[in-house]
Amino acid sequence: MKTTEKESYYSDLEKMSIKELLININNEDKKVPFIVEKVISEIEVVVDAVVEKMKAGGRLFYIGSGTSGRLGVVDASECPPTYGIDPGIVIGLIAGGDKAIRKAVEKAEDDFNSGWKTLQKNKVSSNDFVIGISASGTTPYVVGAMQHCSRHNIETACITSNSDSPLSREAKYPIEVITGSEFVTGSTRMKAGTAQKLILNMISTTVMIKLGHVVGNKMVDMQLNNKKLIVRGTKIISETLNIDRKTAKKLLLKYGSVRKVLKNSTLQAHLRDKPAKELQFYQHTKIIK
Repeated sequence: MKTTEKESYYSDLEKMSIKELLININNEDKKVPFIVEKVISEIEVVVDAVVEKMKAGGRLFYIGSGTSGRLGVVDASECPPTYGIDPGIVIGLIAGGDKAIRKAVEKAEDDFNSGWKTLQKNKVSSNDFVIGISASGTTPYVVGAMQHCSRHNIETACITSNSDSPLSREAKYPIEVITGSEFVTGSTRMKAGTAQKLILNMISTTVMIKLGHVVGNKMVDMQLNNKKLIVRGTKIISETLNIDRKTAKKLLLKYGSVRKVLKNSTLQAHLRDKPAKELQFYQHTKIIK
C-alpha cells in the first residue's frame, strides 16, 4: 500500500473544534522538515548534476500534475524575478497545460505519453535536466516522461513520497521523502506537498547560488519589477558602497541592476579607505562579470 494513502492518525475530524483541527494539522506539518533532512544527501547529488548541466548551457525542467505540477510551475516562475535569469532557463510543466494551474483538467495526468510530448515541444535534449514530481510516484504523465527521457539520454531526478515507486525506478536520481499518512487521508497537497515545496526551494536556491546569482547573501540579479525590489536593491547598493539611499537609487535605476552598479568601475572610488569588514561584501563581487 502507498504510504501516501495510509489512514490518517486522526479520526472524527468533523467533531473536532477549529482550534483542535489547527493544532493537529500543525503537529503533522512540524514533522516535514525533519523528514526532508533525511534526504539531504540525495538532494545534494541532484543539485550537483543540475549545476553541471546548467553551467554547460542546459536547462532545468520540472514536470508534474495537480499540486505537484503547480509547485514546480511556482518554483520555476519565481527564478527569473529573483535571480534575473531568462524565463526559458527553468521551466515548469503541468499535466493539462497552463489552464491546469487554476483548474483541474480531467484525466490529463493519466496520459503516459503526454508529458514527453510536452517536453518535446520545449525541445528538451540531453543538455537539459528533468525533475519529475509526484507524491504517489505512479502518475503516468510523469512516469512516462521519465521513461522517455532515459531512452533519450536525458538525465532525470524525481521527488516522491512513496518508496520504490515506478517513478523512482525510472529516475536516475530519486529523492524519496516519505512523509507518511496525511491529516486528511490521501490529501497529498498537505505534508507531501509541503515537502515538495521545501525541496524545490532547496534545489533552485542552491543552483542559483552556485551559478553566481547571489553575492554574499544578496540577490544581485533580481529584476526591478516592483517598488519592494527597487527598495531592496537600493539598500544593497547603499550599504555596500557606503553611499546615501538617494544616490544609490539613482545608480540602480540608471544601470538597471545591482550587479551592473557594483560592476561599474567608476564606483571603485567609493570603496577607498573602507574598513576591512565593510569591504567583505564587495570582495565577493569578484565573481561578478
